[in-house]
Amino acid sequence: MILEKLIYTLQKRNCWFFIIKLLVFILLVFILDFSIGNTLRYFYFRQESSLQYQTTYAIEKSKEDILIFGSSRACNNYMPSIFEEALGQSSYNVGRYGSPILYHLAVLKSVLKRYRPKIIILDLNLREFEKTEDSYDMLSSLLPYYKNHPEMRSIILMKGKYERLKLLSNIYPFNSEMLTIAVGNTEMNKRRHDDLKGFIALRDKWKFPVKDYSFSQNYELDSNKLQAYKTFISNCKNAKIKLFVVCSPYLSKNRFKDSSIEIGKQIAKKENVTFLDYSNYIPLIDSTLFHDNPHLNEDGARLFSNLITSEILKNPDF
Repeated sequence: MILEKLIYTLQKRNCWFFIIKLLVFILLVFILDFSIGNTLRYFYFRQESSLQYQTTYAIEKSKEDILIFGSSRACNNYMPSIFEEALGQSSYNVGRYGSPILYHLAVLKSVLKRYRPKIIILDLNLREFEKTEDSYDMLSSLLPYYKNHPEMRSIILMKGKYERLKLLSNIYPFNSEMLTIAVGNTEMNKRRHDDLKGFIALRDKWKFPVKDYSFSQNYELDSNKLQAYKTFISNCKNAKIKLFVVCSPYLSKNRFKDSSIEIGKQIAKKENVTFLDYSNYIPLIDSTLFHDNPHLNEDGARLFSNLITSEILKNPDF
């Protein structure tokens, strides 16, 4: 009996000792997560240049009359200075490399919470509405804004099944951005950063033969992306913003069609929104105007931006 009591007492002590160790460990993890996460947050939002700063500017600081949305083709193909000179209104390119329509809608929601731009240009890509896992992975660029931007949360949570649980961590929103944050806080980064109001100039000229552009049309459409596109349009209309949906040019010998662009046109037409399709625009199919197949170089961007401003000026509502 005495031996049994002794064993029981030891087991009880060991159990309490284990619980105490576990609580200390949890407390330590919490303290580390809180301190490291908030340190990363501080340095993330103190950046004054780089891609991350441009995203922060788009979401929290933009105030221009004309905003240009889209992926890398927006960043490289639209020069805000051209729009300002031709239209007499301030302009900023809020595009982000690799960003899908879901990202554009999240940024738009944050913009509209602060102010109402006069004109928005949304650049659509070929296969824009294709269902791919990569599109949801790209929403990771919005994770740092989850805490302070409730209007974006429903879109950010589309990134993954356990996103809400992961976002309990203070480190998680920044865990893939640590090196970029470190570089973004250096003076060297400010000197090397080459953007003009969000526009990033590409200066090389395509030096290879122009080929036919071909791709499969048998791809699955993503209902989330289609709904995001429709919501983007309706949000602009409700805010009385003049919206221009544009497909900028691709370097290709052949004329081609794409399911996403055709669907985008149909939805825009139904909503009485201007859709400008320059994907096959022959006068711009000139290798000296392109950096690569989907991206114009600086000369091409200047020519194309002037072309879009002329279309805006033709609009009776301008």
